[in-house]
Amino acid sequence: MADFAPGLSRSVEDYLKAIYGISEQGGAASTSAIAEVLEIQPASVTGMVKRMAESGLLEHVPYRGVRLTEKGSREALRVLRRHRILETYLCAFLGYTWDDVHEEAERLEHAVSDGLVERMAEAMHFPSHDPHGAPIPTSAGEIEETDAVCLSDAASGSVMRIRAVRDEDPGGLRSIESEGLMPGVRVRIETEQTGPQPIVVSLLDLGGARRTVPGDLARRIFVVPDTP
Repeated sequence: MADFAPGLSRSVEDYLKAIYGISEQGGAASTSAIAEVLEIQPASVTGMVKRMAESGLLEHVPYRGVRLTEKGSREALRVLRRHRILETYLCAFLGYTWDDVHEEAERLEHAVSDGLVERMAEAMHFPSHDPHGAPIPTSAGEIEETDAVCLSDAASGSVMRIRAVRDEDPGGLRSIESEGLMPGVRVRIETEQTGPQPIVVSLLDLGGARRTVPGDLARRIFVVPDTP
């Protein structure tokens, strides 16, 4: 039986993080979805998935793909914690901006020790969220659960609060920032239809200013119901 632990390879860690992210959106992760996130060919996914399943990190879901086992989820959250602590530290202490920190954290997350990450977290008084609003898993492997949905899926007329944004696309992050669509901002959904079409929102914290958000950008913004 294959055994990746301890000291998972960079490839395995990338797969774990990708599968965790896909599963957050709806259960099992298909081969094509994994390939799309990792920007590789689907044929390249099959062998790695098989080895990771043999090592106990994944389990197959008939006709749907794979999902993480308890062991796999634990390892995925360790990688996520390293990545999000690094992003937060680089922004807080080294002057990185939120649109250029992701790639640096991607490189470092495979090299730093858990001990160094914990020292970074302590220096920042154990932050709960990264610069993009994503929850940081605890050292015990716990992560905040939310009822966040994509802005593109929010119901017309609803008042929502921006919770987090995806961090992979620097250009998208600059657009989000320039439009004032930052984590914490309250918005009202003005469009009747959702999906690939542009979404019109009112920024309630900016005097009701309206913004037209392209569909691809709206899918990168996560919102939760605004509660008193």
